[in-house]
Amino acid sequence: MNDAVARRLTSIDAVDAGLASVGYIPSRQIATAVYLAHHLQKPILVEGPAGVGKTELAKSVATWLGLKLIRMQCYEGLDESKALYEWKYGKQLLYTQILKDKINDVLGPTDSLTAAIDKLHGFGDIFFAPEFLEPRPLLRALQEPAGAVLLIDEIDKSDQEFEAFLLEILSDYQVTIPEIGEVHALVPPVVLLTSNSTRDLGDALKRRCLHLHIGFPDAKLESRIIESRVPGIDASLRAQLVNFVQQLRALDLKKAPSVSETIDWARVLLLLHAAALEVDMVHDTLNVLLKFEADIEVAGRQLGGMTAKARQDAGVAA
Repeated sequence: MNDAVARRLTSIDAVDAGLASVGYIPSRQIATAVYLAHHLQKPILVEGPAGVGKTELAKSVATWLGLKLIRMQCYEGLDESKALYEWKYGKQLLYTQILKDKINDVLGPTDSLTAAIDKLHGFGDIFFAPEFLEPRPLLRALQEPAGAVLLIDEIDKSDQEFEAFLLEILSDYQVTIPEIGEVHALVPPVVLLTSNSTRDLGDALKRRCLHLHIGFPDAKLESRIIESRVPGIDASLRAQLVNFVQQLRALDLKKAPSVSETIDWARVLLLLHAAALEVDMVHDTLNVLLKFEADIEVAGRQLGGMTAKARQDAGVAA
């Protein structure tokens, strides 16, 4: 890691303050994981429900440290040609044609076919040199001269074979390209892998990573997040909406509202010039928080009581 980055990661409190300075309000566990990842040079496997800030954490770390963010979105069928490298076949073909046109000049005088073939063998590996290589996200992260933040997003959506392929990078910050050999990181990148836990990840991958689970925040932390992301919202309204969302998450829902949806709802209330939570307004904007009609129906049956409680707990008159 470069010296400028090292000077920022001097303590857990420095990480906490640094991430907050770019708009990401971390829990103590998050700040600790980022601090340890740097000093132990280990990747972080970030698990938790969708929308709690896993991907945003990688973006914020990159912004705060002034590093390039390299993101690889995982999906079923992802292989090394899309993730690591592929050869520039068009360029290889062009050079092959040039060699064909210049074959007599290249070979020069030869006494036999065997001697000519031996000379050609000397050019055999020229088409698999680094200049013919097209780096993909993993290789680009290793080649960044100042270091980078490598985000391997939704690793649980990839196949187990691809997960096994990552082990060399995650343990040694290097990859092996058969035609070239080992490629080592110029500066080990900060690596974050995210997972929504749609499938169980292998023990080998987990052993190579620090584990960080980001769940739904408590009311105090969520209020700080809203204050950071939607600074124009009134403190009383912020307290009401956070209280209401916390109540929603206690219901039996198919998908509880995430932090990102709370932020969106705060922006909606600000746009509507809301002064306090009103049942009709909450009903009309509930689809911002809940993404399934069945969940909206479940919440709708308790909307009056939940809204009243949110106002009461925030000290707003009925």
